[in-house]
Amino acid sequence: MLTRKQQELLRFIEARLDADGVSPSFEEMKAALDLKSKSGIHRLITALEERGFIRRLPHRARALEVVKRADPAANSTLNSAPPSNAPPPVRAGFTPNVIPGNFPTPSAPPAPAATSDLVALPLYGRIAAGTPIEALRGHSEHVEVPATMVTGGEHYALSVAGDSMVEAGIHDGDTVIIQRCDNAENGSIVVALVDEAEVTLKRLRRKGAAVALEPANAAYETRIFGPDRVRVQGRLVALMRQY
Repeated sequence: MLTRKQQELLRFIEARLDADGVSPSFEEMKAALDLKSKSGIHRLITALEERGFIRRLPHRARALEVVKRADPAANSTLNSAPPSNAPPPVRAGFTPNVIPGNFPTPSAPPAPAATSDLVALPLYGRIAAGTPIEALRGHSEHVEVPATMVTGGEHYALSVAGDSMVEAGIHDGDTVIIQRCDNAENGSIVVALVDEAEVTLKRLRRKGAAVALEPANAAYETRIFGPDRVRVQGRLVALMRQY
């Protein structure tokens, strides 16, 4: 059974697909459901996918397929549900025993402390997932990410440019979450600074004294450097994508 918000989102996606064949963006979903952040939409999409109502199509932006349509009966139930303070129906011939409600009014419990499930990370700019680009300098923007993505250590975000890491599930336009570090295990996907001038996102391979920056796309070649030419700037810990 879906929650009210899940039903609303599923019906909105259905309507957009029926109208023009293109699923709405996260921004459009957020506005339609009057939510404050896209992370709420992400959780609703994940819940609908886990329950078998929708399916995300790989390697396509904003690609959602409705597998199971919203139940009209559930929609009717949501719209016609009695108010929470309405009395329960009384069976014919039933006489209730009424207990006088002269109880002292309990004091209201303290309101729970407000918590946020989002944290703001500096967005340093675009990083090449193909040919290295000029080293990133400074930052003026921030991006909000779920707090569960950044447990432990200092983190920052980068926008991906290029397609050399597509076979690792990293696409042009994705936002990658990076944990700052100066060393990483062999095989990790890292932000690497080359010759103090170029920065790129690649899989790190150490071969003896050499350092290899390996793409995840057969159209690109692995580049090999001496150990003094490459500095690790952080390792990939999470990824976000807009549909």
